Amino acid sequence: MNYETTVTADRADALSGELDTPAAAPRSRRRWAIGALVALLLAIGAYFAFGTGGQVADPAADKDSQLPVVTVVAPGRATVEGTIAATGTIGARREIPVGVVGEGGRVVSVTVDQGDWVRQGQVLVAVDRSVQNQQASGAAAQIGVARADANLAQANLDRALKLVSRGFVSKADVDRLTATRDAAAARVRVAEASLRELQARNARLNIYAPTGGLILTRSVEPGQIVGAGSQPVFTIAKGGEMEMLARLSEEDLAKISVGTPVTVTPVGLDRSFTGQVWQIKPTIDPQTRQGAARVALGYAPGLRPGGFASAVIDSGTVVAPMLPESAVMSDDKGNFVYIVGRDDKVVRRGVTTGLVTDRGIAITSGLSGQERVVLRAGGFLNPGDKVKPKAGKIER
Repeated sequence: MNYETTVTADRADALSGELDTPAAAPRSRRRWAIGALVALLLAIGAYFAFGTGGQVADPAADKDSQLPVVTVVAPGRATVEGTIAATGTIGARREIPVGVVGEGGRVVSVTVDQGDWVRQGQVLVAVDRSVQNQQASGAAAQIGVARADANLAQANLDRALKLVSRGFVSKADVDRLTATRDAAAARVRVAEASLRELQARNARLNIYAPTGGLILTRSVEPGQIVGAGSQPVFTIAKGGEMEMLARLSEEDLAKISVGTPVTVTPVGLDRSFTGQVWQIKPTIDPQTRQGAARVALGYAPGLRPGGFASAVIDSGTVVAPMLPESAVMSDDKGNFVYIVGRDDKVVRRGVTTGLVTDRGIAITSGLSGQERVVLRAGGFLNPGDKVKPKAGKIER
């Protein structure tokens, strides 16, 4: 049997009357509160689903916003003037020690001091020669005696030759007189040679400048006794020419040659001096693994032998990409940089570094200059990482 329930108007009124009763009021308020809470939750969900603009959020865009931002630069190519920094000491290019040549004796006077310029052959020290002068006078007198004997022997021979034809003098007598004359003439030459020897010895008592130049050291005073074999009494810088002995590594030595320009700055001075490499020593110190380049310098008051100086050596020019030190890293495999590819992924690129200047490091191989190179913070990246590149600029 089927029953059809029909709600009539009278029944509706009855139900309405039941809702208006005090017992139905709390149930109505609860239903209203539940509906309001559901509506609030739906509104919050719609806000987060559609956003303030009313559009649905893109998960891919949200993922990109979380990528690390890195600054990249395209270094291009630049002409770099290569320089090598070095340090060393200043000294005389040709240092000439001056000592006692003759027998020596008591110093009478010293005519020059440190810092004086001298010419070749100039008397630097005068030595007492009173005894030697008397010896020279005696040798000169011996010459007179020998000449007198030679003149007498010649006269005797001349007279004998006149008497030979008359038979008063024999041939043997003539030979004897001739030998006597020759011996007397020889004694004259011996006496003259002895005098010249004494004169030469006396001349060597004084100390002369063997070359023109600048007096660097002096170690003799009037009244001092000097002799042969003693320590040098003067040191002369030939022509006043100076040099710097620049210490360089084996790698840097291979980059320079004779004639390379050099700028030298002595410690304590605010000015520099220009010179050039005139000799590269052929040996390397086995302890320090360094060699030396000798830099020729002209005379200047600020160049003091024994002083310390720094040098900047011109090692030529190269055309290559330039990167700041922050962009170049190194590990056991060598030097490398990180570049960002077209897919914004990080790629490791091995490079060879060259000249190091104030403008950065020259990259001699590994880069063309058009790549997007990570400027800094490369130590926090790994090959294959995806990043958000930001264009930067290299300060030149």
